[in-house]
Amino acid sequence: MKMIAGIVIIIALVAAFVALRPRLARAELLKEGQVAPPFSTHMVQGEQVTPISLTDLHGRTVILYFYPKDDTPGCTKEACSFRDGFARFQAAGLVVLGCSIDSSESHKAFIKKYNIPFPLLLDPDKTIATEYGAANGIPVLGLDRRITYVINQDGIIEKVYPKVDPSVHSTEILADLKIPQNPAPAPAAGAPADAPPSGEQN
Repeated sequence: MKMIAGIVIIIALVAAFVALRPRLARAELLKEGQVAPPFSTHMVQGEQVTPISLTDLHGRTVILYFYPKDDTPGCTKEACSFRDGFARFQAAGLVVLGCSIDSSESHKAFIKKYNIPFPLLLDPDKTIATEYGAANGIPVLGLDRRITYVINQDGIIEKVYPKVDPSVHSTEILADLKIPQNPAPAPAAGAPADAPPSGEQN
């Protein structure tokens, strides 16, 4: 009986692994020159939650970055890096969008804590992340990969960043896009909050 019970348990574990494997598998990254997959979702900006779609942004260059989780060391460094360079992105007419599987309440708290001036997208079911090859970057936790896409004014992927250093990523993008270091004054989005404490990157 014990042997039969053991066999049943093994079969159940194998079946569970097979059932979960498709959901845990990483999708392929998109490539430069491809059409950016359209998406429609809600974005959190400050305390507001409003609809947004990629088609709404046609005619503007979009920086779409995926990150694992709000208010973790690496993700905080990355968000604060974009925050600190936001005036330059804004002056150049670029749209910055962060995306993770976090809830609207989590996004609101993250935005408030670090005074993040750009929207964070809601993607709880990983629809956007799956389309962009960012889903299940941390398979055990089901969190997104840390990758960034630059989508040009015509909706074409202009650049892909598959490996990101959270602390300097926004500076890297600004340099690659040749954005001036001293932009014309832009509408203030609030004074930057204190930088996050150093810690292991997530």
